[in-house]
Formats: sequence, C-alpha cells, structure tokens
Amino acid sequence: MARVRGHLRGLWIVAAIFAMAAVLFAAGGLGLLDRRSPSSATGSGPTASGLAGVDAASSVRGAAAGSIAGLQARLRRVPGDFVAWASLGLAYVDQARVTGDPTYYPKAEGALARSLALDTDDNFVAAAGMAALSSGRHDFAGARQWAERGLAINPSNSTLYGALGDAETQLGHYPEAFDAIQRMVDLAPGTASLSRTSYAWELRGDLDRATAAMRRALDEAGTGSDRAFARYYLGELAFNAGDASTALDHHEAGMRADPGFAPLLEGKARAEAALGRVDSAVADYAKLVERMPQPGYLLEYGELLQSLNRQVEADEQYRVFRAESALFASNGVNLDVDAVLFEADHGNAAEAVRLAEAAVLTRPFLDMQDAYAWALHVAGRDGEAMEWSVKAQSLGTRNALFSYHAGMIELSLGDVGAARRDLGAALALNPRFSSLGAPLARQALDRIGDG
Repeated sequence: MARVRGHLRGLWIVAAIFAMAAVLFAAGGLGLLDRRSPSSATGSGPTASGLAGVDAASSVRGAAAGSIAGLQARLRRVPGDFVAWASLGLAYVDQARVTGDPTYYPKAEGALARSLALDTDDNFVAAAGMAALSSGRHDFAGARQWAERGLAINPSNSTLYGALGDAETQLGHYPEAFDAIQRMVDLAPGTASLSRTSYAWELRGDLDRATAAMRRALDEAGTGSDRAFARYYLGELAFNAGDASTALDHHEAGMRADPGFAPLLEGKARAEAALGRVDSAVADYAKLVERMPQPGYLLEYGELLQSLNRQVEADEQYRVFRAESALFASNGVNLDVDAVLFEADHGNAAEAVRLAEAAVLTRPFLDMQDAYAWALHVAGRDGEAMEWSVKAQSLGTRNALFSYHAGMIELSLGDVGAARRDLGAALALNPRFSSLGAPLARQALDRIGDG
C-alpha cells in the first residue's frame, strides 16, 4: 500500500555531504582543513564555508565506489587524516542509500568513529556523517543528537539544520522541525532545503504549497540528479493527489535526467498500475527489485501481484521481503512502518502490534502512528486503534491510506457515518492509492451504501 515517502528526502543530506567530500578529495584538500573551529574561522576555504550552501549535489553518486577506493588509498598514505576518515564514512552511507545494501552501514560507522577518535572537538563533518548514518538506520534520536553536536561546532551550517529538521520530523516534534527547515532555507535556499519545505507543507495538508515549493526545488536543481530527485517528489505529490498521469510524466522526465535514480522506477511502476498499464508496471517492479531489493519495494510489488491473483509470485516477493528485512535489521536498521504493515496485512497481527509498539516509542511520526493504528485494528483492538488513527491525522495531512485505515476502523466500531466519510475521502483523494486497499475501500462503501 502507498506510504508516506518523506524519509527519503531526509537521506538527501547524504548526497550533499558526500559531494563536498568528493570535491575536497579531488582537489587534494582532505586533511588540510584548518584545525580551528569552523564557527570561528574566516576566509573562503572549506573550514569557513563548511557544508553551508551545498545543496543536493548528488551528481557524484555514480562515482561513489571509485571515490571509496581513492579515499582508502589516501588513508593508507595518511592514516591520521580525520577528514578523509569522515569522508569515507559518508561515502559508505551514500553507497548504502544508492545500492540499498545495508552492509555498508557498519563500515560507515567504523570510519566515522575513527574520524571522531582523531578529532572530536572540531569535527562537524563526522558529526554530520553520524547524523546521516543514524537517519539511515532509523535512529532519529541519535540523528538529532549528532546534528545538534555538529551545529554546536558550526552553527551556520545549512546541511546540519536539514539533518536536524529531518530528525525532529520523524520524532514527531513538528514545530521544532519546521523551525530547523526554515533556518536551512534562510541559510541556503536550494533544492535540498526547498524539498524539505515542500514536505513540511505536505504534512500540513497544503498540497498546493507543497507542489509550488517542489517546483522551486526543480528550478534550483543544478544537476541531472538534482532534477531527477525533484521530479520524483513532484510525481509523488501528483500521485498522492490522484493524478497518476501527471505522476508518470514526472517520473519519466526524471529518468531522462538520471536513469540510475531507482525511486523513479518505483514511482513509474505505481503510476502505470494506477493507469491500468499492468504489464508495464509488473515489468518495472521486476527491474526495480532486481536492482534494489528494498523491503518497501518488495512489498509494493508483492501486493500488485496479489491484486492480479498471482499469489505464488506474490508470496515469493513476501519471502524475499522477510529475508531483506532480516538483513537490514542485522546491520543496525530499525524496522518500522513496512514491517508493521506487512505483518498486519500478510503475516501475524500480534507480531504487527509488537513491532509497532516498539517502533512508535522511538519514531512517533505520523506514518508510524497510522501503522500502529492499523496493526491494532487487525488485532481486533479497534478502540485503541482509533486513538492512534486520530493522532496520525492531527496535522491535517491529506493521505488516502490514512483515511482508508480510519474508515475501516470506524466501520468496525459501528460508526457508519464516519466510515462513509473517510472511505469516500480516501477514494476521492486518490482512487488508486493502493492495489489492495482501494478495492477494499470500494467494497466497504458498496456494503454500507450512501446513507
């Protein structure tokens, strides 16, 4: 089923920081930073400018593996270069993001820890790297702590404000998150900050302002990868508003800008499925999970296959989902929304509740609250489920999946009027919001009638 996608925007910080590291390495600048605190340094060198103004420079993404080799060679020559160690850690985090391979996270942690052991006082680059690593592992309290630590060293660093805003969002601290994002925009208005602004408006249910901010992010995009990123989220906004055709246009335009940006293939497949182009959707999902078998992608693909009565193939995707989820967990990634919804819809309701109870404590974000509500509903605990569903919608977010979940919970509680309202709202917002959920919403409305 369709889920909120904002967390990927937060991982954009990884590309921005890694880009800076790659530029410094190419220029021979690694290890040559002034040892003074970046917040007090003057001049135009790396220490003075820090990461501020580096907006989503993911054009180096394809060169990540080569840069890792170069950084490793540098460290064999100069093992005490703390910036090179931090840059290597960031490169590993970036590789995990690009490839979907979580085994890069322990490598990143080791390199960043080595950097911090060499320089703790002024090492805001490693602090930013640890924030990115923590975010990638869904440790958002840790990400906030590392972002604040980096800002204590360099309080004018826009990228660290982005990391702080991402963490506060996932922790459910929305006023603090929006303040941090505004500070990032003030310091460096560009693709990275404007995309976060877009998400802040989306969370508050203002899709027009969210789209306008994302279009500005596209206008500011300086590379093909930046444009692909902006196109992906413009496509997401269009799809979530029920316009699959416009979504498909954005995803295809993004793929022309950067064919290697995997989320675009996912967005393209979902839009194709919504438009009835089932064969193309299945083919694109197959390519996607072969390239990047992330749990969320596997779950979407499996649900599409299940909706087509191809249960054996769907079950194979679910089997791989479990294996990939175990791989992520073994490499320090906290499993949350996808794992909860998978267990609720395809596995064990009690396990879904157990996972959700643990996850909502560390990530009390609205999509986790909605997943917890759904798990409680499937487990037959609808009174509690309704409380969490209300929390999930407290910002006014316009999300068809949330409305569908609320409507089904209300129907189980016997509140037919509320169920009719919310199920109707889900289908009015996006009649193809989910390959499995949308048909069930229609069936429920047919049963209860129009009143």
